[in-house]
Amino acid sequence: MSQIDVHKLIDEARFNKFHWGLLFWCGLIIIFDGYDLVIYGVVLPKLMAEWQLSPMQAGTLGSYALFGMMFGAMFFGPLSDKIGRKKTIAMCVTLFSFFTFINGFAENLTQFGICRFIAGLGIGGVMPNVVALMTEYSPKKIRSLLVTIMFSGYSVGGMLSAGVGIYLIPTYGWPSVFFVAIIPLLLLPIILYYLPESPGFLIKSNRNSDAGKILKKIAPERGTLLSNEYIYPLGKASSSVPLVSLFKDGRVLSTLMFWTSFFMCLLMVYALGSWLPKLMNKAGYEMGSSLIFLMVLNIGAIFGAVGGGWLADKFHPRKVLTIFFICAAASISLLGVKSPFIVLNLLVAIAGATTIGSQILLYAYVAQYYPLKIRSTGIGWASGIGRVGAILGPVLGGTLLSLGLPLEFNFYAFAIPGAIACIAISLAGKSGHDGK
Repeated sequence: MSQIDVHKLIDEARFNKFHWGLLFWCGLIIIFDGYDLVIYGVVLPKLMAEWQLSPMQAGTLGSYALFGMMFGAMFFGPLSDKIGRKKTIAMCVTLFSFFTFINGFAENLTQFGICRFIAGLGIGGVMPNVVALMTEYSPKKIRSLLVTIMFSGYSVGGMLSAGVGIYLIPTYGWPSVFFVAIIPLLLLPIILYYLPESPGFLIKSNRNSDAGKILKKIAPERGTLLSNEYIYPLGKASSSVPLVSLFKDGRVLSTLMFWTSFFMCLLMVYALGSWLPKLMNKAGYEMGSSLIFLMVLNIGAIFGAVGGGWLADKFHPRKVLTIFFICAAASISLLGVKSPFIVLNLLVAIAGATTIGSQILLYAYVAQYYPLKIRSTGIGWASGIGRVGAILGPVLGGTLLSLGLPLEFNFYAFAIPGAIACIAISLAGKSGHDGK
């Protein structure tokens, strides 16, 4: 019986039909995830008018889903390292789809907040798992590119959310955009049928026959792979407690800098995502035009994510992220300066490319940095800490709006985290790297 190094086989595999399928199904999950996440920013102006919310109340309400995302990422990330990616993804999709759907029936702030929190558990929990799954099956030479292409589905979901809002809200009211969110739950059986389980989990669970069938699809030129002994290094993890292992083997500084980068990046992303339509509305643009800015933000994010992933495979994720954060701080600062409509859209697109795009690239970088044994834990905790910044983003926007400051000061405040993230990411990933 011959031995097969599964990690090496996947690393050296040619991109084929299997990878296309994995990219499609993981990307589809992220599209639904992005739709459910951005939906609050879409309904916010209408909700504030209908329920007579103050900016502070609106900012706090927007943070409920982000609290859920924080706990969801921290809980479901490590859980999938124990029970597998597919079961965890199924639980997360069920949570965010069902509770976003019933959110449309909310009659008061309490009901709305509870639904958003529980949906947030699923939204936050699914991200580290699809990133880990895509990373584990991607050929090494295009790994960052595939993860960022997949994660750009987040921006597609945001665009769909804004587009659906523009079409449905004037006629059917704000609850209608929440009802659309039942679609991923209806599609879940099909998604689970086609989605493969993590190779490491299959081998660890002695499901060699299932692993062999998948590996045959990845490397069909290898012939039968069903009767071999599989070797799949789990990487170096000095502690039996996954969270503790994040700080072992020279990973202390990198872990802390990843957490700082996630915190600052997500603060920018969610401050913009929640308040950009309202701020542009305040600047004199009509509701439809304000939502178009949100769509442009997410269009820019797609180009930033895919372009950033391609550059990261050519150079290094750290170098690309450092430049992206500099551009993010500059473009957001300039949004407060009165500019022609075309220039303003260009700045919004650059801001989307270098904030949401950076968030996506951060996931790809962290997934490659941590060893397999603690990969979802590493992604989940970085994402979870980042959610604290995401929680503060809408609150920061609401607070600034309540103070009645000049418009440009709001954008200056949103830009400062970009400079901090630039410094943090430049210090991350310089030791303790173990991509296996």
